[in-house]
Amino acid sequence: MTFGPSPASSPPVVRGPLDPATDGRRPFVPSRDDPVVRVASGAIGGPWGRHGAVGLHRFWTPLRVLLALTLFTLALAWLQKSPCQDGAWTNGKQYTHFCYSDVIPLYFTEHLNEGAVPYADHAVEYPVLTGAFMGVAAGIAAKIPLGMPDVQAYFTVTALLLSICMLVVTWSTYRLAGRRRWDAAMVALSPLVIVHAFTNWDLFAVALAGVGLVAWQSRRPGLAGVFLGLGTAAKLYPVLFFVPLLALCWRAGQMRAFWRAAAGGAIAWAVVNVPVALLWPDSWLQFLKLNRERPADFDSLWYGFDQILGKDNPAPQVNGPAAVLVVLTLAAVFLLALMAPRRPRLPQLLFLVVAAFLLTNKVWSPQYSLWLLPLAVLARPSWRALLAWQVTECLVWVPRLLWFLGTGSKGVDYEWFFGAVLLRDVAVLALVALVVRDVLRPELDIVREPDRPDRVAGATEDDPAGGVLDWADDRGPLVLPGVRSGGGPDLIDGDENRNTT
Repeated sequence: MTFGPSPASSPPVVRGPLDPATDGRRPFVPSRDDPVVRVASGAIGGPWGRHGAVGLHRFWTPLRVLLALTLFTLALAWLQKSPCQDGAWTNGKQYTHFCYSDVIPLYFTEHLNEGAVPYADHAVEYPVLTGAFMGVAAGIAAKIPLGMPDVQAYFTVTALLLSICMLVVTWSTYRLAGRRRWDAAMVALSPLVIVHAFTNWDLFAVALAGVGLVAWQSRRPGLAGVFLGLGTAAKLYPVLFFVPLLALCWRAGQMRAFWRAAAGGAIAWAVVNVPVALLWPDSWLQFLKLNRERPADFDSLWYGFDQILGKDNPAPQVNGPAAVLVVLTLAAVFLLALMAPRRPRLPQLLFLVVAAFLLTNKVWSPQYSLWLLPLAVLARPSWRALLAWQVTECLVWVPRLLWFLGTGSKGVDYEWFFGAVLLRDVAVLALVALVVRDVLRPELDIVREPDRPDRVAGATEDDPAGGVLDWADDRGPLVLPGVRSGGGPDLIDGDENRNTT
């Protein structure tokens, strides 16, 4: 007995190693190819069989399955924040129930409850597009009768809009993953999303950045720049993407594509910001002023080491040292891109620049880790490593809120919180080390995994998210004239060594 559409209306069924969705190449099947998923699949009958069929169901395509998994995760995120949604935060409820969200207090702090328009009526502490997102959500909540307190209605609308953004993040990761499209399940089922999807508005910027990378993958650098510029107008971190794009485009001789992306980003950012800066200059400058005056954040190593060393200043000002370290680490990633034996994949360097920024910057708010999530999945898709890192991210949330609760209210001392921060940073550094290793030894990169006997010829990929960089020429590593790399042939002039693993 068979289930599903009749044979006459069924899509082509592909058995064995080939899959039309991957241009005739063997698809990546997590239950067979990832050790963690292979073990977990035992609960539902074991790994996908050698003769399993692909394409039997018209509706449940891989993308729709991934989007359904994302909705399941978002439902858990909703439940995780549910005790705090009505804004009745008595007796430290937001800390004891671990449901704190910036959306609730900022509804009042930014005067959204009074109908204030961000920037026009009140200077908000976020970039322009995030302020617009907050204002749109407040306007929708005010016009739709939801039969709940105003602040809860605002949170509900905000969560629904952020859920759409999260679906876009899953879709973009699916697109960027190439033949390993099931890697997007690491995003769809992320514990980090359960904890922080609705903690702040960061998913908006992550979605814009993801769409920009899909546009780059589609060889539309100008459009990619537009979305990266819009992402920068929501949260500043997408501007970091232009550092690896510059290095890789230089190595590949694709500088024209880089300049088109840079121009698109600058124009999009200016279109959003310049009118606000001209109409409400004081409000527009408020975000920059607050970031300049803001001391080291609780979740940063700058704050932690200051506390451990016993200094009297409870919130150290580290603008200068932090800025120097950020620049140095970004320069290190840039040099790595130029000196690697083979041109690195774009997601590898994107992950490294964002991780470097978070590790050295003076602020690392807990939800900022969402910036890393899709990039980490694309840079080094491994359930084991990524779940281990995300567990540490979730562990930071618990002592952080208990420390805010205070020891007099059965909270914890700062040392517990700082220990969790250290553990999280070590986990991120471990991921960084693995990605750097894959860059320096590209034969270990599982996305560029060499052909095996059970794969058809040409099953490997160069850079699925690379766009114009995918299988582009490689000028070779930047080494001194006459110096050979790794004891092998000169990779600068050796065309036979290009585009190989």
